[in-house]
Amino acid sequence: MSASLRMAAAMPPGWRDRFRTWREGLTASPGFRRWAAGFPLTRPFARRRARALFDLCAGFVYSQVLLACVRLHLFDLLEHGPATEAALASRTQLPPEALQRLLRAAAALDLLAQREDGRWALGPLGAAMVGNPGIAAMVEHHALLYADLADPVALLRRPRGGNALSGYWAYAGATAPQALGRDSTQDYTALMAASQPMVAEEVLAAYDFRRHRCLLDVGGGSGAFLAAVAAAAPDLRLMLFDLPAVAEQGRERFARLGLEGRASVHGGDFTADPLPEGADLVSLVRVLHDHDDAVVLALLRRVRAVLPKGGRLLIAEPMSATAGAEPAGDAYFGFYLLAMGRGRPRRPDELQALLAEAGFSGARLLPTHTPLLTRVMVADAGH
Repeated sequence: MSASLRMAAAMPPGWRDRFRTWREGLTASPGFRRWAAGFPLTRPFARRRARALFDLCAGFVYSQVLLACVRLHLFDLLEHGPATEAALASRTQLPPEALQRLLRAAAALDLLAQREDGRWALGPLGAAMVGNPGIAAMVEHHALLYADLADPVALLRRPRGGNALSGYWAYAGATAPQALGRDSTQDYTALMAASQPMVAEEVLAAYDFRRHRCLLDVGGGSGAFLAAVAAAAPDLRLMLFDLPAVAEQGRERFARLGLEGRASVHGGDFTADPLPEGADLVSLVRVLHDHDDAVVLALLRRVRAVLPKGGRLLIAEPMSATAGAEPAGDAYFGFYLLAMGRGRPRRPDELQALLAEAGFSGARLLPTHTPLLTRVMVADAGH
């Protein structure tokens, strides 16, 4: 046992821990649970706890209902108005009884809703799926994660990597990532590009890029984030750095958008190669949590080395211990990155400590509209 653990074990528990021990001891008592379920004042609490525990157990089924709706394009079919079961059965090629089972399941999850005339329409959560291909792409992509989580204990015990999700993120287990070809990188690059507009919207609402002259996006994929920033900051020069096969897709995107005159593309491996100079702002969007601490620290030092005096770093990614989104940090991303083969979700203070060790100062969080989706941290290069 480490010294810190021995010290923690020797400290007497505080009143909060004593209260929690007492409370959970009561909850663990079958007799108390029966009483709480029947007593009018405690019955609502008992029911909510039972529902929460059931939802944990049934969560995989709920996610598969969502996946079935996505694969059958139900949200797209209902985008322009309600439809009858007969019409939906014809479009989805499902037997009527199977379709009705799916429709009722989706309605129970607020994905769909049945009108008084019997027709089916979008529910509040299904409506949020319309026009948002990034969410649908992520839902489909999770089939790989669920395969890896079929035996979570085995996943925890085995060495990281060598499973379905780590194979999808080809760079996660590659000994020479810069040598990966387009066939190994295009699927995950397309997924990141599809989901990037949601993140870019959050970042652009939190930070004004017009104060800078040149932005270098490290690990920027095929340039979807830079394209969004380009529209918001027309005078900003753009630089993209990613693996050669991925960066080439960025070059193609910039050509399609007519951005060749203000965007340059650089191929390389940011875990080993020097970064290009010339930017006064560097962004790391959904990059750091994919890597372990040693890689992150080395990358932060490379970033600081190419920033001029007064330069700034912007980090955008989901973070652990986010108020109101705690399960997304340590539960979801903790196990997603385990299956991916490397990286971990980090609390803001853990990122601030890494930034300070790399020589940055003034690391601070900026408010975002949807912290569950992404948080934004900026830090100054100093020099």
